Amino acid sequence: MAMLIETKTPPLKPLGKKETEVIPQATKRHYVWQVPIRLTHWVNALAIPVLFFTGLFIATPFFSPTPGEAFERFTMGHMREFHFIFGYVLLLSIAVRVYWFFVGNNYARSGFPFFWKPSWYKAVIHQMIEYMHLERGYVNIGHNSLAGCSYAGFFALCGFEGVTGLALLGEGNPGGFWDRVLGWTTPLLGGSFRVHMWHHLAAWFIILIAMFHIYIVLYDSHLYKDGLVDSIISGEKHSIEGDKDANTWIS
Repeated sequence: MAMLIETKTPPLKPLGKKETEVIPQATKRHYVWQVPIRLTHWVNALAIPVLFFTGLFIATPFFSPTPGEAFERFTMGHMREFHFIFGYVLLLSIAVRVYWFFVGNNYARSGFPFFWKPSWYKAVIHQMIEYMHLERGYVNIGHNSLAGCSYAGFFALCGFEGVTGLALLGEGNPGGFWDRVLGWTTPLLGGSFRVHMWHHLAAWFIILIAMFHIYIVLYDSHLYKDGLVDSIISGEKHSIEGDKDANTWIS
C-alpha cells in the first residue's frame, strides 16, 4: 500500500558563491510494519534491559538490602523472579515474531540472510560501505541485508539464552520439567559454571547488537529521513524515486 505525497524541500545554500537548489521530489508512503512486528519490537526493547540488569545482579550483586531477616527482604529472590518472568516474555515475543515471518506481509520477511549465497555477503558489505557515507544513498523499504544479518544473530543469541537459562532454572528442581527437557545442555557445555559463563557472555553480545541497532537507527533517520523511527510506532515508512522496495516474498 503506497500513497503519493508531494514534498517541498527548501533550497540549500552551501558556503561559497554558487547555490545549489534541491528539487522537490515526490514521496511514497508505505505501510511496512504490521502491528505484531511493532508490538514484539517494543516488548523486546522492554525485556532486554530488565533481563540484563537482573542478570548482572544475579551474577554479582552490586547493592545490599537493608539489614533484616532474609524472608523480609528477599532481594535476590525477587531479582531471579523478574529475570525468569521477563525471560519467558522475551521468548514468547520471539516466537510471535518468527510466526509472523511466515504469515505476515512481505516486509516481515525482508532482509532474510541467505548465508549460502555469495551475493548476500556482497550485499552486506555494500550496505556497510553505504553507512560510511555522509550523503544519502538509496533506502531499503523493509530490512536491508545488514539488518537481516544482525537480526539473525540476535534471534540466535536469544535462542541460546533461552536454552541455557531454562537449563539453569531446571537445576533448582532436579527431575523437574526443564531439567528433563534441557538438562542435557549442562554436561554438553562443560558443567554448570560454564553454562553460567556462556549465558553471561551471550547477554553482552545481545547488548552490543542493541547498541549497534540504536546507533544505526539514529544515523539512518538523520541521513535518509525515511521515517524510520516513526515507522516502528505508526508502521509507515516513506521513500523517494530510486529507493529499493523490499516488498517481495523474500528480499
